[in-house]
Order: sequence, then structure tokens, then C-alpha cells
Amino acid sequence: MTMHQETPVVIIRQSEAPIGLQTGEYLSARLSELGLNECAVSAVQVAPGYQAIVYAGDGFRGDSKVIAGGNSVEPPCLKRPPASLPFGSIRVIAALIPEPEARDRGAVRQAVEGWWPESLAAKESRIAWWREARFGCFIHWGVYSLTGGRWKGEPSKGYAEHLMRAKQIGLDEYKREFIDKFNPEQLDAEAWVQQIKSAGMKYVVITAKHHDGFAIYPSDAYPSFDIRLTPFQRDPLMELKDACRRHGLAYGFYYSHAFDWEHPDAPGNDWEYTNPGGDLKLYEGPGKLWFSEHPELLPRVADYYVSGKAIPQIIELIRRYEPDILWFDTPHKLPLSENLRILQAIREADSRVVVNGRLARGPGFDSFADYVNTADRALDIFPCEGDWETIPTTNESYGYSADDHSHKPAGVFIQLLAKSAARGGNVLMNLGPMGNGKIDDRDLPILERIGGWLAVNGESIYGTVRTPLPVQSWGESTRKGNRLYLHVFDWPEDGQLVLAGLKSHIRQAWLLEDAGREPLETRRLNGCDWLIRVPGRSRHASPNLSVNRVVAVEVDGEPAVHAGRLLSGAQPTVLKAFDAEVSQGIGYGDGKRGNDYIRDWTSVNQFVKWRVRLHQDVTFKLALAYSAPPGAACQGSYAIAAGGRRIEGHIAPSATADRLVAEHEVSLSAGEHDLMLLPLRIDGDELMRLYSVTLVPLAAYAGQGERAEEIDMTDVGD
Repeated sequence: MTMHQETPVVIIRQSEAPIGLQTGEYLSARLSELGLNECAVSAVQVAPGYQAIVYAGDGFRGDSKVIAGGNSVEPPCLKRPPASLPFGSIRVIAALIPEPEARDRGAVRQAVEGWWPESLAAKESRIAWWREARFGCFIHWGVYSLTGGRWKGEPSKGYAEHLMRAKQIGLDEYKREFIDKFNPEQLDAEAWVQQIKSAGMKYVVITAKHHDGFAIYPSDAYPSFDIRLTPFQRDPLMELKDACRRHGLAYGFYYSHAFDWEHPDAPGNDWEYTNPGGDLKLYEGPGKLWFSEHPELLPRVADYYVSGKAIPQIIELIRRYEPDILWFDTPHKLPLSENLRILQAIREADSRVVVNGRLARGPGFDSFADYVNTADRALDIFPCEGDWETIPTTNESYGYSADDHSHKPAGVFIQLLAKSAARGGNVLMNLGPMGNGKIDDRDLPILERIGGWLAVNGESIYGTVRTPLPVQSWGESTRKGNRLYLHVFDWPEDGQLVLAGLKSHIRQAWLLEDAGREPLETRRLNGCDWLIRVPGRSRHASPNLSVNRVVAVEVDGEPAVHAGRLLSGAQPTVLKAFDAEVSQGIGYGDGKRGNDYIRDWTSVNQFVKWRVRLHQDVTFKLALAYSAPPGAACQGSYAIAAGGRRIEGHIAPSATADRLVAEHEVSLSAGEHDLMLLPLRIDGDELMRLYSVTLVPLAAYAGQGERAEEIDMTDVGD
């Protein structure tokens, strides 16, 4: 036997003398020296506790096969049709493979009993600036920006920055068409930061390495795939850092730690490699993850990608650029144990850097993040506890897309800022600069208008905390100390703004846009409601301010509130599903456009409830907005209970995912009620996808929507 060392852990049996391998790396030349004749191979045997990773290409690239310890694999098992896998290069590693759940439990226990308590103790000090900021700028920019989401002249579907994956572009072609041509000479970091700062943004997060695996900075930790391969021989990350520091903005990086289409051992690329975590789902069953289904694949990912590229580059970014924040993504591509290993390395390198919620995340383990994130492009916010952040983008792509013209009006983001701050969260709004280094002209007016609004109303966003007030029909509210800020999206035509649920005494109220702070007239209506007289529409603000006019209200001491939602006897009231109290097990849509529903309503013991109150008896037309998409198998019957009365309805499967409306009539007496939706029977997988309940007073529904006269509401709702 030809042996690399005295005690081989891998034996390649062939018609000629077998070859023995110890742990190490074997390129094709070395295998030839050892006498490998791949045409004559009959089996590969691996000792327990070890693995052989066989690559089709030299240099540990191309299709690959993991042969776990204790196995004897014959050549047909090395095949990926239509051709057999050649022995281009081989790695032999020691690999103990624990049971997946035990692996993650062990990693959590090691963290909780080891490094995590110190990290948790430093959280309040490191996240203070982030809480104060409330508004940041996300930047997706890389070599993929060059074509604006087009490939060979044709637009690609989906995110523009995912072009390599969408079109399954090979590394050689990606280098020729993107890396070799990337020369953004018009990049002016100073101009970027001035525009970002003028928009009222307080921190910047830019992609240092996205899923394509390409570092847009000179990376000595992994020098084979970075900015130095392009004609652009500059360091854009350092230029942007310096500009941010000059202008007082916090600064940090997005780093794709779990998804990398360049590295031959990383999850993601299954068009050039046989790697896990890609669209082909080579190692994943329905609803399963590759590292649970095939834990034998994890050692190579951990040893060669996580330890060889991801962690070294992350530590390099920390030491070279001293970021204030690190932003990660797609944690489901790696097991929690690896994500925690990355977080531990970060905390050992820098205890003060803020880390977002898409790194060490798993069932029941969101607490390892400094804050949590919503889904991409959420425009409605499902209930989030603690610190959180939403990441809208100006159109529907994060990277620059030449063909996506769906840019939202600035008012969408101005109102989203208020929605988010009202619920204790931040907005990290994305821009996708062009491949030439300039910010897209279509984004500039959006930035300008948001900045104009914040220049007047910024104190109602920056440094505010979650509102104590119940949801208001006219908009949102935020709080700073004993000051409440009323973000009025729907301005009252008659100038009568009802502030519902405030028990505290109002010292004074004024419009933030009024530099002279002329006091507004306030009057207590009862123990927990106030009337504020505001200018009517004839004295409306500029169009830029009108999407969200802010009334500042200063109260005596800590604001005392009443939690029930006030229903109007004259105007419609929308009770959103995201604002309801729901039973355990009911889930939420991701908040994207059209996904602001509750889901997973699978048990007749689950309910949805809103606490409401009225000043007088009212009969309403009740409109239940829901969907019953075919894939969700929604079907059953329900009851609406309120005020001692109950009405019933039926949900039938729909051929589409369109929003449907079921109408009922309900009468409620003055006072407080729990308005509840209860399943009577669930005939499908779930009852329905519920969006909202709208209550329209019958007088208004019949076209008699004159605003009700002021009535004596003394002591109603105490």
C-alpha cells in the first residue's frame, strides 16, 4: 500500500496498489505522485471520526462529495449525472458529527455559561446611539450594480443584487462581465454622506460582501476575490468611513456570513458546485434544512468557509474600519452553532459593536441579537418586542435596478418612520447606487423630501420611545419624556382632533411646524379623552409636511393612559390584525405590501381580540377583510362576539389570494367591549388570513356622514 503516513484514515482501493491518506489536503499532482488511477478505483473507505471531501476540480473547487467516517463508498456513489465525479483534489479532515439538536443546544449552553453574560451586560451602552438615531441608510452596492439587474441586455426578475444566482452565472463569466469592468470613478463618498445626512439619516450600513462573495474592499484575509481585482484601485469602505466620521454619522457593514456563491465550500452555489443551501435543494427535503438533513456536510463548511473566509473577513473589518454596527443576513443557511461561533468571535474582537437580528437567530434564541429585524420591504409592522428595525427600500430591489421604476413617494417613508418609532423601532432605508458610483437620480427627491420633513419634525422621531397611547384613528404617536407627538396622517377637516386614551392633564399643545409655538386650544372631554382644536384644511401645511403633520402635546408627569381603542360614532374605524391581541400559535404575515395579515389560525381555541370603547350606542356595518388563498387551505366558520351579541359567518376556499370582504351588521352600546373573532369550525388547514375589521357607523355608510355634534362625554370611559 502506498501511504502518505503510517496510519491512514482514508484508503482508496483500486486495481493497483491501494492508496492511504492521512488528514490533510491533496491536490491532483500529489494524488498522481501517490499513484492514483481514478479509472481503477473500486471503493473509498474512511475511518470513523474522519471525512474525505472529494472535489471534481483541482484546487478544491467544482462538484464535490463528502464521504463520512465509517463508510465505504463505491464510484457510482460519487456520480452527479450525467458524468462521474473525477478525483481532482481531496481533503481529509477529522470530523465528529453530533446530533443536530444536541449540537445547537450545546452551543447555546456554552454561550450562556461562557461569553454571553459579558456581552449582554454591555448591550445597553453599545445600543444607546442606535436607539437615539431611529433612521439610517442601508446601501447595497457592489460589482452587481454595474448592469442594473440586467443580464445580456435582458432584465432579470427579483433583487438586482441576486443576478449571479438568478442567471446561474459562473465565476469565470462573473469575473469577465462584472469584476473586470467595475470602475466606479464617479464615486464621491463625501457627496453620498452629505445627501444621506441631509435626508436626516443618522447611520450608514453598506455591503462589504454580499452573497456573490466579492469583497468591495482590499481583503488581506481572503485576497483572491476582492476590489483589487477590478480596475478601481481604491478602498470605497475607507472613503465612506472617513466621510461618515467627518459628518458625525455612525457607520458599519452588511456582511453575508452564511451565503456565499464564490467559495467552493460555502452554502449557496449549486450551479457550479454541489453545495448545500442553494435553489436546487440538493440536500434538503420540504421544510428541512441541509445541516439537519445532512449534518455530515457541516465540518467542511465550518472548517473551510466559516473559519477560512467568513470569520477572518469579519474580524478584518472590525480591526481595520472600527465599525459601529455589523449587519448579517440569511442565518438559516447555517446552524445556530456556527452563527454563535461567529458572534463569539465578534464579541471577543469588539464588545461595543452593535449586531443586528439576522446572525445568531433560532427558535427561542432571538435574545442573542442586540435587536431584531422585520422581513425585507415591510411597510406594516407586526408586533415586535424590545429593539427592532425595518428595512424598506425605495423601489422593490435593494441593489440598483435600471428597470424597477416602482419608487415609492417620500410620504410612504415619512409615515413609516412614525409607525416604527411609535412601536419602538428604527427604519434602515435602502439605496442602491449605480455601478458608476453615483446615487440613482430617482432616489434623490425621496431623500430631499424626507429630509425636509425631518428638518421640521425630527424631534418627534429621534430619541423617542414606544408610545403608551392606544392606536389612534388619525395616525400614530411617539413619546419623549412627558411630551407626546401626535403624527396626524388624516387631518380633521373641521379642525377637531380627538386624542383618545390620555388621562394625564395637558399643559400645552402646538404644531411642530409652527416656529412660534402658538398654543392650540385643548379641552378635556372626559377622564381619558381630549379635544385639540387644530387649523382646518384651509390652513394646511405644504404637501411635503401634509402627509404627517405633528402636534406636540406636553403633559404633567408620566403620561397616564387608557388602553381601549375609541370607536367613532361618525367616521369609519379600521382595526388592523397587526394591532389585535391574538392567541398563542397565531402567526403574522411579513408586513410586505399585501402581507399585513395574521395566519396559522389552526385551532378553534384560538381567538383574535380588540379592546374597544364607545361614547354612545352605535350600529355599525362591519367589514371583515381576509383572504383564503388556495395554498393555505383556508375554510371554516367563525363568530364575531361583542357587547353580548354574536354573529356568524363562513369562509370558503378561494381560487386566488385576493383580499375578500365579508359584511355584517353589529350594534354596540356605550362603554367598553372586547370585540372578538372566534372559530366555530376549521375545515381546512387554517381558518383564514385576516387583515382587518372596519367598523362604519350606519349613518356614514348610508351617505349621512356629517360629523356628529359635540356631545357631553364627561366621565365616559374612565
